[in-house]
Amino acid sequence: MNNIKGFPDSFMWGGATAANQYEGAWNLDGKKASTADMMTGGTHTVPRRITVTTEEGVHYPSHEAVDGYHHYKEDIRLFAEMGFKSFRMSIAWSRIFPNGDDATPNEAGLQFYDNVFNELKKYNIEPIVTISHYEAPFALTDKFNAWASREMIDCYVRYCEAIFNRYKDVVKYWITFNEINSLIVPAGAYLAGALLVDKRGGVFNNTAVDSTQLRFQALHHQFVASAKAVKLAHEINPDFKLGCMINYSHGYGSTCRPEDMLQALRMDQINNMMSSDVQVRGEYPDFAKRYFEEKNILIQMADDDEQILKQGCVDFYSFSYYKSHVVGTRPEGDETQGNVFGGFKNPYLKATDWGWQIDPVGLRYILNHVYDRYRIPMMVVENGLGAVDVVEEDGTVNDTYRIEFLRAHIEQMKEAVRDGVNLIGYTAWGCIDIVSASTGEMAKRYGFIYVDKDNEGKGTLKRSKKNSFYWYKKVIESNGEDLG
Repeated sequence: MNNIKGFPDSFMWGGATAANQYEGAWNLDGKKASTADMMTGGTHTVPRRITVTTEEGVHYPSHEAVDGYHHYKEDIRLFAEMGFKSFRMSIAWSRIFPNGDDATPNEAGLQFYDNVFNELKKYNIEPIVTISHYEAPFALTDKFNAWASREMIDCYVRYCEAIFNRYKDVVKYWITFNEINSLIVPAGAYLAGALLVDKRGGVFNNTAVDSTQLRFQALHHQFVASAKAVKLAHEINPDFKLGCMINYSHGYGSTCRPEDMLQALRMDQINNMMSSDVQVRGEYPDFAKRYFEEKNILIQMADDDEQILKQGCVDFYSFSYYKSHVVGTRPEGDETQGNVFGGFKNPYLKATDWGWQIDPVGLRYILNHVYDRYRIPMMVVENGLGAVDVVEEDGTVNDTYRIEFLRAHIEQMKEAVRDGVNLIGYTAWGCIDIVSASTGEMAKRYGFIYVDKDNEGKGTLKRSKKNSFYWYKKVIESNGEDLG
């Protein structure tokens, strides 16, 4: 009989960032350009551009980001002050293998992460490391269009071997790819797949030219690479825990009309479950095979790909969750924005300044839905509110809106735990202000820690605590009991 009252004592509270949005130092100590480093700034109304070469006088947000490369000790100290049990971060692939296919890894890059992990260990903070988080060495995109080619698999596995061996005694939890299912939609072609399908005029716009066949083939290559990495990781250190990471696109049927409910089911299957089925169960589900046939998608597989997928099933399921939307018969209202995926507005929900609809109950729904399917440990590794923060004259940031957002979602996580879901961790996204991946903005802030920098890249980079900093500290101290 289930008598669970709250989060387990071992629950991993923490926060999350990504190297390309946090570190900066894009060309220091042997690092070369990543795909993220070729993206210009933008706003939520003006799209970012992807350039083949860096242009003079153009702002590239990831080049400096919030300079975590030089501030990581200060930042980790602040994380520790909040009481973090875990920190989800990523390793910049082009910091370890600058060209992606180098004969040997870059020692300066490896040493940087040695230093980061040592700093985390000093405060007993568990690293959760994403191996590939929306970036790849740009040289591989330029050489053979990155994940469009099977050559990318060997490059990725060589990179994994280097970091698994180097950090085998300090990292336990690894995530193979960030939001791997984002490759399903055109907006994910470059972001998640490093695909340059159009170089006209030296500028690439990944919404202008797209190939569904190319994206799904690239996704298959990532599935194979992930499975090989899982198998290799377990051979190097049997205590390693490897996870998938899904950009959960949660859609409700717009009505109780059977066709609308079926469309919501279909969207959930293709957008979410197909990728996790491959990574958790080790095979493509039957509904995906029908989808490929209907869309004239032909996945080219090597003879042993199916066996590789079976041998490389992940140990835990992690995902990002920011919003939900509606699918089916178009309801009253306009389309709503989201994290790569979108849909129609839900009249019962409010939205953020960026149009992402706020749905805490949807998080409980997903946790139950996914856990019922896979029965493996789960982590919420991205969740948070992007908002415009105002610094008062006394230096404070009264972000009560962020506290309200997080409180509501943590309450629903607790309910899911009481439902019996094996939820082992929660890392709030952008625990320190970072550059937005989708827009390149700094104005869209998620952090508990304010960073003095604007959309044009100007500012002192000074760190300061928002009111949410002190609130989250209480949440962690009480293991989720004090949400006041």
